[in-house]
Amino acid sequence: KRPVFAAMLIATLVVVGAYSYQRLRVDRFPSVDLPTVAVRTSLPGASVEEVETLVSQRIEEAVNTVDGIDQLRSISTNGSSLVMLTFTLERDIDTAAQDIRDRVAGVLRELPRDIEAPIISKFDNDQTPVITFALSAQRPIRELSEIADKLIKPQIENSIGVGEVRLVGAAERAINVWVDAKRLEAFHLPISAVADALRRQNVEVPGGNVTNAEHESVLRTMGQVANPIDFAGLVVASIDGRPIHLGDLARVEDGTKEVRSLSRLNGEPCVTLEVRRQSGANTVEVIDGVKARLERLAPDLPSDLQITVIRDQSRFILAALHEIKTHLVLGSVLASLVVLVFMRSWRATWIAAIAIPCSTIASFAVMDAFGFTLNSVTMLALVLMVGIVIDDAIVVLENIFRFVEEKGMSPFDAAREGTAEIALAVMATTLSLAVIFVPVSFMSSISGRFLFQFGITAAAAVLVSLLVSFTLTPMMSARLLRALPKHSGDKPRSRSGFYAWIERGYMATLRGAMRFRFLVALLALGVVYSAVPLYGLVRQEYTPTEVDEAEFEVNVSGPDGASVAAMDGVMREVEELLRTTP
Repeated sequence: KRPVFAAMLIATLVVVGAYSYQRLRVDRFPSVDLPTVAVRTSLPGASVEEVETLVSQRIEEAVNTVDGIDQLRSISTNGSSLVMLTFTLERDIDTAAQDIRDRVAGVLRELPRDIEAPIISKFDNDQTPVITFALSAQRPIRELSEIADKLIKPQIENSIGVGEVRLVGAAERAINVWVDAKRLEAFHLPISAVADALRRQNVEVPGGNVTNAEHESVLRTMGQVANPIDFAGLVVASIDGRPIHLGDLARVEDGTKEVRSLSRLNGEPCVTLEVRRQSGANTVEVIDGVKARLERLAPDLPSDLQITVIRDQSRFILAALHEIKTHLVLGSVLASLVVLVFMRSWRATWIAAIAIPCSTIASFAVMDAFGFTLNSVTMLALVLMVGIVIDDAIVVLENIFRFVEEKGMSPFDAAREGTAEIALAVMATTLSLAVIFVPVSFMSSISGRFLFQFGITAAAAVLVSLLVSFTLTPMMSARLLRALPKHSGDKPRSRSGFYAWIERGYMATLRGAMRFRFLVALLALGVVYSAVPLYGLVRQEYTPTEVDEAEFEVNVSGPDGASVAAMDGVMREVEELLRTTP
């Protein structure tokens, strides 16, 4: 009786959903906090045994008392310690990470003095680089490193959503002091004397304040060496009143730090920049922002510098979303055509089909309210719901259509009577679907964390479809369906054409099933129990096999203690093998 109210009720959900769609972030997979915290600690120059006993074991003893630990393990290598703690799913990972920081802070004074500050971080799938690109040119690697570090990296770090930019294969500038061991021995000096001299005489420290009646000045000791050549003049020691300078013991070089990583593009040395996003940032927007910054930087960079994008997550995300959207539209069209085939009425098809966009678009509001993203999981839920959200509207519409066609009622009366007759069955069917999908979101496992967004999105779409079928569908049916001409007699109208053929086949099957009930029951039980052996034949894996993304990577692990040079030689052989691949 109130078509405007019914239309505006659904229109409100659609408008809010359309607005929410513009706000939804785009990602490849749901953002999930896995219950793992890592403590990374560096002790330069230490052996594996020293790292194990002086660092890893002491950190393990300190953090072992934190509540909710499911697994505690450590990996000790030359100069590096990694302690990983896996917590139970019930433990809040943010609180657990803070507890770990407190425990590690309490044990810092027991660790070696030369240790670097421990880095404590949650395992976050957001830490995967969203875009990786390489800088290459016919220039020394040091020049490329300076351009990457001083020009490009600061600009990209200021882009919206960028959390970190890491350089791989860069050669950072360093003043190297190459000490001659024989000269040290000749002057009877230890290597620590050189280190102490550099530490004492190459430093700037506050010098206090000088105050007069009207003015105050801040003093600073200008002790840092400005020119690398001047390092040779530093006094290391004094023997018999004669100063021993650093130049007498060593050669000073304006060079680079020790190479710990190498990067090549098509066999040529390069500097690789890995861009990681901030937690929760829109992956596609971050990548677009980085690309825009690179375009603005291009005029200020050397003309011979080439920037090559190696990996770009947005390509796969946008391609996957495009495919899913295409299937969403195609599924909606095909579902509507099925209605047209059986109803043989464009008006009835339009009434049923309107439930698909209304339910789907309104689901975006729920996704936005829960902080979900447009990803492969949530879009998969919507694609699967296409055939389900139209079910409620079809059941209600078909019952109304039957009242009009078989009982000769007016569309308005048929809408009222037909909806009332079928309402309880439709509600029971829809709620049974909802109670299937909602528990999926609360599975107590890692899989449950990934499927949380799937279950909530699917349940929201189903519940909106129920609302549509009880409001918009009967309202439109009462006003859009055409009344059939009156006929004489009490006998209902008979169906004709394709639908009559379908009905005759169904009735014949139903009569046979009712005649041989025992055989039908045995067949049903056989189908059920056949699932047991068939389940064992199905291959099982944690996640679906990834689609072909036209790229692959090769990881090579060397023996313990392998040097960078040794691994570089191995990787050159791998490169040569890969170049022979068509």
